[in-house]
Amino acid sequence: MIRYELAGPDLSEVRFAISPLNELTLSLRALRDPGRFPLHLPWLRTVGAADLDRETLLALTNERLWTPDFLNPRPRNPLARLEDELEVVAATPPHRVRGDLDAVHFEGGPPPALSGRPEVVLRRILTALRGYWDACFEPHWQRMRAVLEADIVHRGRMIVHSGMAAMFADISPRVALSGDVLAIRLNTSKVDYRRTTAGVGLTVVPTLFTRNPSTPISAEEPPVVFYPARGLGNLWTSDRPQSPRALRDLIGETRSGLLTLLEAPASSTELAVRLGVTATAVNQHLRAMRAAGLLTSARHGRSVLYLRSDLGDRLISTSSIQVWTP
Repeated sequence: MIRYELAGPDLSEVRFAISPLNELTLSLRALRDPGRFPLHLPWLRTVGAADLDRETLLALTNERLWTPDFLNPRPRNPLARLEDELEVVAATPPHRVRGDLDAVHFEGGPPPALSGRPEVVLRRILTALRGYWDACFEPHWQRMRAVLEADIVHRGRMIVHSGMAAMFADISPRVALSGDVLAIRLNTSKVDYRRTTAGVGLTVVPTLFTRNPSTPISAEEPPVVFYPARGLGNLWTSDRPQSPRALRDLIGETRSGLLTLLEAPASSTELAVRLGVTATAVNQHLRAMRAAGLLTSARHGRSVLYLRSDLGDRLISTSSIQVWTP
């Protein structure tokens, strides 16, 4: 059990962030045990054909699917860049590299790919991760980021409407905010500590590669909670949504599809992939639908996320009603 004592359970103490490096590192869990991540199987098939340093990559997790803390640095904001995060990792002191690898492989020690001088091992890890990103992540990152950003917007709305405790409870039954203490129940009893967030705050990070909330192994690390993002079920599908025929006849195939998809927040990039049309065309439709009052929008970082308005909800609902005529 991990307990974070919030210096003040308010918005200034809790920050949301997105981390390309954390996604990259946490995805190694799916490489090691694909059966636990069935929704990622379409993506894992493409990964299987890539030319990667698999020995090094797979050595960065253990049977419990832990990863070294130094490869999961706390992101400072939702706009973190992989290059900046890799620079932080490259500056990791040798004693910490060895200590974190030993903590992950506490039974039997690190495998051969991670044995040797820490400086050499760190360079090998960075090279393997860079190649992994270029081959398997960069082509899909815009789409992945869109899902993560949509989740953060959803969490922000929950905080406004229902409060911080309700937002954390919605993340997982394993997470609970009681007073000023946030408790995270893990799968293992080997990680158990309590620390304050005073002076550093708490960073909350949605990820596509965890089924349960997780935290750093060490109490010395800045307070971070990784949690499963919403919308994963639609991440790798490009099927067109089935919108009501009456709605398609009224506003057209593409716009009816957009209105159907936007039950949850999404960016124009994600929507273009889902519908199989260009981002330019999607943006034109979105602007027109927003002007007509069918959509709302909110900027998050470099993306604009769209969501069906109350009027859009009513149009979908009304169009779905089957009317019999003689």
